Amino acid sequence: MPEVHFNGPEGRLEGRYHPSTKNNPPIAIVLHPHPQHGGTMNNKIVYTVYNAFAERGFTVMRFNFRGVGKSQGEFDHGIGELSDAAAALDWLQSFNSNAPRCWVAGFSFGAWIGMQLLMRRPEVDRFLSLAPPANMFDFSFLAPCPSSGLIIHGTNDQHVPETNILQLYEKLSSQKTITVDLEKIKDADHFFTDRLNDVKQIIDKYFDNNLTNNQR
Repeated sequence: MPEVHFNGPEGRLEGRYHPSTKNNPPIAIVLHPHPQHGGTMNNKIVYTVYNAFAERGFTVMRFNFRGVGKSQGEFDHGIGELSDAAAALDWLQSFNSNAPRCWVAGFSFGAWIGMQLLMRRPEVDRFLSLAPPANMFDFSFLAPCPSSGLIIHGTNDQHVPETNILQLYEKLSSQKTITVDLEKIKDADHFFTDRLNDVKQIIDKYFDNNLTNNQR
């Protein structure tokens, strides 16, 4: 899990990088929650998702948005953070130019950034969106969403009502060219407190159903 630093739009960004031992593995980036509410790449959910990708043979990275940890710059209300995510994907692709698949995963604020990223980068062909803040940020840019993916939501999410998640899910599911799965974790809060194993099991099941044999 080597520490890496790469150039972002407003300075150096800090990340962690796990290179797969497989030939031409798929790649993934994992995006953390809101920087102004304690979100970092070392968040437990981010770390769990990162390890889930690594265990399945992905080359994966997570990183700190600008102004978090050793990453330079200041919080930019999502605009700059989207540019940071694009820079991270550029860096990841520069070392994995033959990757057959590209996934993006995000938790809360990171889910919002991740969904914007996949709209701008056609090589992103699958997403994992954990506790997407559908009531706090505008997701109307997903028209249409170009990639299939998975949404995970806790039924006791104290920040994002289930009605907003269902509206987002129905909007995405209405597009016939993609498939979006919604998995609910009963009684889980927004941060999936004490439910990391449930999150991991859902992701593993999704991998089982959506990775080809040579990607497992």
